[in-house]
Amino acid sequence: MWGMLWPLLLIIISNCFYNICTKSIPENTDAFGTLVITYIAGALIAFVMFWSHSGDFSISRNFNWPSVILGFAIVGLEAGYVYLFRAGWQISKGSLTANICLAIVLLFVGLFMYGEKISLRQIIGALVCMAGLYMINAQ
Repeated sequence: MWGMLWPLLLIIISNCFYNICTKSIPENTDAFGTLVITYIAGALIAFVMFWSHSGDFSISRNFNWPSVILGFAIVGLEAGYVYLFRAGWQISKGSLTANICLAIVLLFVGLFMYGEKISLRQIIGALVCMAGLYMINAQ
């Protein structure tokens, strides 16, 4: 049970800090300059974690195309959130809207790219989420 739970808790806690910190970035700073500092800090943390887990720093053994594309995706994600909050989205609405839309898109990614089955319950859940998006964002 704990093996299934701790990664979810890590994601939830990290996402809370992520959104609070992203919303707190001063508007008079350059978004990409801020991301450079963020990635330097992240790279140092990742290096320490990598070194402490393996004791062998062999980047070539771990080099693969998804990791490179993930780098582009992360920059887009981070910049998107910085500009989302700078555009005036509330922290409670912006992140929720983005994550619900993402979940709906990933239903189709799972279906078409990975052959996952979509159940009636998932379809109903997606419809409820879309209704929730309307209710959350309607003025």
